[in-house]
Amino acid sequence: MRNRTSRLSGFYKLDHDERLAEVQAVAGLDDATVEALRNSSALPFELLDRLVENAIGGFTVPVGIATNMIVDGRDVLIPMATEESSVIAAVGNTARQCRDTGGFTTSISGTEMIAQIQMVKLTDPWAARAKILEKKAEIAEICDGCDPILVKLGGGFRDLEVRIIDGQTGPMVVVHIIVDTKDAMGANAVNTMAETLAPSLAGWTGGQHHLRILSNLADRRVARARAVWRAADIGGADVVEGIVMAADFADCDPYRAATHNKGIMNGVSALTLATGNDTRAIEAGAHAFAARTGRYRSLSRYEITAEGDLTGSIELPMALGLVGGATKVHPTAQACLKILGVKSAAELSRIAAAVGLAQNFGALKALATVGIQQGHMTLHAQNVAIAVGAAGDEIAEVARRLAETHTVRQDVAEQILAEIRARK
Repeated sequence: MRNRTSRLSGFYKLDHDERLAEVQAVAGLDDATVEALRNSSALPFELLDRLVENAIGGFTVPVGIATNMIVDGRDVLIPMATEESSVIAAVGNTARQCRDTGGFTTSISGTEMIAQIQMVKLTDPWAARAKILEKKAEIAEICDGCDPILVKLGGGFRDLEVRIIDGQTGPMVVVHIIVDTKDAMGANAVNTMAETLAPSLAGWTGGQHHLRILSNLADRRVARARAVWRAADIGGADVVEGIVMAADFADCDPYRAATHNKGIMNGVSALTLATGNDTRAIEAGAHAFAARTGRYRSLSRYEITAEGDLTGSIELPMALGLVGGATKVHPTAQACLKILGVKSAAELSRIAAAVGLAQNFGALKALATVGIQQGHMTLHAQNVAIAVGAAGDEIAEVARRLAETHTVRQDVAEQILAEIRARK
């Protein structure tokens, strides 16, 4: 083992074996660990090395299928990439319970993205704002000139907003260019437009352009979903009322809302990852949207219908794409898109909203009835069994006995495994 240092000059120039040897020498890895890294992905190393910098291997996340989903009258299989037990099962179970009422109905506000250009050191910000708004036609021409292919596909510049913000460093003028990016998430397209437009804004206003970047608060791209669950199908009026009270708690209290919305994103992020989209952008946008009123709130709503059934709805920004980035080059992402059978980014976004609502209902129903641990820990027991070394049929037996004792702990699993092996 060499002296531990992160200064590995020219590391990016090394091939796969050479990088592994460098890391092994610095981190003191044994040969088995190195081999695990070497064989950690079914994808060719050449692709891994193009997807990220300084690649040494892959990290496999299970991809499963949530069943029973009906979205806008169409049966859809939902591929989900996640390491968390119970997530996929919750979506499938939720979807089964609302199939008879038609499943999920969805919509989306559009496929527009926002890029921001920060203008600073302006002596007359309000006059600068007026000048910029006067130039809307020229701004549209500049932006559309950056991406003629997008324009040919029906996208391009759509609108202009100019805001004045009083910051600690003084007033700034923030220009929003609104761009329809169609089936692309659109980050590269709108960032290019913002950087190209910025010098013209500075020339028109006499100020200086500073940051030029998209916003992940994609509130021009809001996806919505709703569904109805009959009281008789989910346990009766008490369960309906319990879910509504649980949802009310989440909307009133940010401490509860954080976990409530995390549950929603368990489903949304799993679908986002499975299709090669940017999970961090989707997460950031959703949580910013949840705080848009000035208080962090729930992304979903639940009500009791006139018939006494439960209706749930959700809305959140959903900037997903079918082209560009890993979505287009990762073979698993391409396979998952084929499983979904989607034809547009808008359709994918609507399905993601439905998955988020399904995930949320599943969690709320568990919380309002038996508690979250009963189902979650039953599935988690399998992970604990594997962690203590169970193999083959041992895994199912250890997991079953852990669940029966309601004590899903590693020390208990070790004892059970020892008993099983002692009988052999």
